[in-house]
Amino acid sequence: MDNKFKRTLVTCALPYANGPVHIGHLAGVYVPADIYVRYLRMRGEDVLYVCGSDEHGVPITIAAKRQGCSPQDIVDKYHKIIKDSFSGLGINFDIYSRTSSKVHEKNASEFFRKLYDEDKFITKESEQFFDPEAKTFLADRYITGTCPKCGNPNAYGDQCEKCGSTLSPEELIDPKSTLSGSKPIKVMTKHWYLPLDQYEPWLREWILEQHKEWKTNVYGQCKSWLDAHLQPRAVSRDLDWGVPVPVDGAEGKVLYVWFDAPIGYISNTQELLPKSWEKWWKSQETKLVHFIGKDNIVFHCIVFPSMLKAYGDGYILPDNVPANEFLNLEGDKISTSKNWAVWAHEYLEEFPGKQDVMRYVLTANAPETKDNDFSWKEFQQRNNSELVAIFGNFVNRAVVLTHKYFDGKVPAAGELLDIDKETLAQVPVLKESLAKNIETYHFREALKDAMSIARLGNKYISDTEPWKVAKTDMARTATILNVSLQICADLAIAFEPFTPFAAEKLRKMLDVSFCAGVDHRHGEQETVNTYKEGEGAALHTVSAPEGADVKEVAAACPCQCVCLGWDVLGNDNLLPEGHQLGAAELLFAKIEDDAIKAQTDRLDAIRAAREAAEKAAAANQVAPQKDEVEFDDFGKMDIRTATVLEAAKVPKSDKLLKLTIDTGIDKRVIVSGIAKFYTPEEMVGKQICILANLKPRTIFGIESKGMILMARQGDGKMRFITPAETLHNGAEIG
Repeated sequence: MDNKFKRTLVTCALPYANGPVHIGHLAGVYVPADIYVRYLRMRGEDVLYVCGSDEHGVPITIAAKRQGCSPQDIVDKYHKIIKDSFSGLGINFDIYSRTSSKVHEKNASEFFRKLYDEDKFITKESEQFFDPEAKTFLADRYITGTCPKCGNPNAYGDQCEKCGSTLSPEELIDPKSTLSGSKPIKVMTKHWYLPLDQYEPWLREWILEQHKEWKTNVYGQCKSWLDAHLQPRAVSRDLDWGVPVPVDGAEGKVLYVWFDAPIGYISNTQELLPKSWEKWWKSQETKLVHFIGKDNIVFHCIVFPSMLKAYGDGYILPDNVPANEFLNLEGDKISTSKNWAVWAHEYLEEFPGKQDVMRYVLTANAPETKDNDFSWKEFQQRNNSELVAIFGNFVNRAVVLTHKYFDGKVPAAGELLDIDKETLAQVPVLKESLAKNIETYHFREALKDAMSIARLGNKYISDTEPWKVAKTDMARTATILNVSLQICADLAIAFEPFTPFAAEKLRKMLDVSFCAGVDHRHGEQETVNTYKEGEGAALHTVSAPEGADVKEVAAACPCQCVCLGWDVLGNDNLLPEGHQLGAAELLFAKIEDDAIKAQTDRLDAIRAAREAAEKAAAANQVAPQKDEVEFDDFGKMDIRTATVLEAAKVPKSDKLLKLTIDTGIDKRVIVSGIAKFYTPEEMVGKQICILANLKPRTIFGIESKGMILMARQGDGKMRFITPAETLHNGAEIG
């Protein structure tokens, strides 16, 4: 930890409470943040870990409307699901609160009011879309219509999900309100704006000059926004769900969710620590780190800092914002609306006891510098080939053999051979690299370092073969197993940030406790935790006066147990001679093919259903209207009825049919590209409509005089335009 800081405040992007969290959220934000926090606690650092549900905004109201319930019902449902998912995965915040709390409403209102009273906002009047029947202003998502670019009839006012185009309601063809079905009108309304442009010079200096160490994706996105020049951003909107704008004349207006949500970090801290929260937000001795996804970079690096700058009063700014890229699923972008996701709460139900496997795989494949892909096959492979075959195999052999040959007691180490010394010497080197990688937010590389310790141990016990040595030399066997057990203790420390459940199980096998650092979950009373399996999260929760040395408090543990911590990682005497081990058990279990097949089959079914729905939608898709023409333009076209007399395939073409037709005027030949849809036999005797006066052209050596009128839907099939009743050939259409 940087020496200029006494404590670290870690915030995680507030998950939006209109649905559960999925593996994309976990990989992008919450698993890396948890790794970082666990590491700091292991080091005895004072760290506060804050998060909560983001519960305001339009998508919440849309979800409520679709499900026929209130917005509060929606957020209550998903807040619990999200909170339980985090807990189930070992992501234990000091506080996980919500932006619908009374504490937050009061805090957000006061924040707005201070900026309002100090004239930090500007006001603008503008025309916004309004539903005359529902008598309410409409967010862009509440307006649907036909996409002007692809013809999708169900495009939203902000985006077409079919072609991906960014839209505005003004661009939609035949827009309508999703509330009443009526055509929206524009009504003048007033809103308050944060003039981001006024903070641009300061932001340029603070970000581009003072934080060149930020990740390239974060720094680059900030620079791009700044180079494009910032514009004022609305902090209020017309909506009935959210924190009401606390000024006279603002009825029916709430704080814009982007303004309201980040204040939630402060509110949550106040809720947990009402007396001491300011030292976390207003002390230059506090290091603030925001863990977010790349879609939130602008809000946490430009908007929220500008809000804090405008507010003043000593608020600190983030020291770092380690944002990850996106995680895809089996080659496709994760989409909540299309159910293309692995949901955290479902995973916990379907893979009980395998929390660590998902944590491990998401870290090993973390989208730190670019978008990455999650596949169930890789998930299985990493579990079976790495966690089971390397980490678990080594620990199992070391512990089982100790029980077999030495009654489960750590044997004495004799004279160390070169292989013993060289093996043990590598652990401190890997420890240094592991620490550096975590501290610089390179969690994927840090995990490689931890796994390298497991590989080191696995190779050591395979090379030394104590099961063979035991037949002739028990003293040497004792030394080998002593070294192996010391590495097992190293692994119980090194893997704590990444696979905490496995680390806990390993500590049970070794019968050791663990110094976990300062715990703020109980509010103002700071405590020190020492973990041990079977007694909840903490073996002892010991009162610790502010500023007390965590390691000294942990050393006062009354049970006289062996207590591990980060500082001792790499020591070669973590487990003393004669220390009694606990019972051996498997750290990880193999994942069988049928479990993976169940998941891939589910995704295949979702993909097939989606493709079928898209195909059906395409079949009904209506092309946008072409440019207007004058009546005289239409009058030039001579459209008539005709009957097909003969039909044959055009040689050397799989698309064309040669049709001889009776137009009532003459008998002529038309070449038409319909062979994929109709056979020659089907065509003979069919009455059709043709454009008779189309200029003739030669196709495959055949003169074609005219064009058959046909209709084509989104499925691409050509269908004839025919009269509803039989007419004589040559009847004019117009």
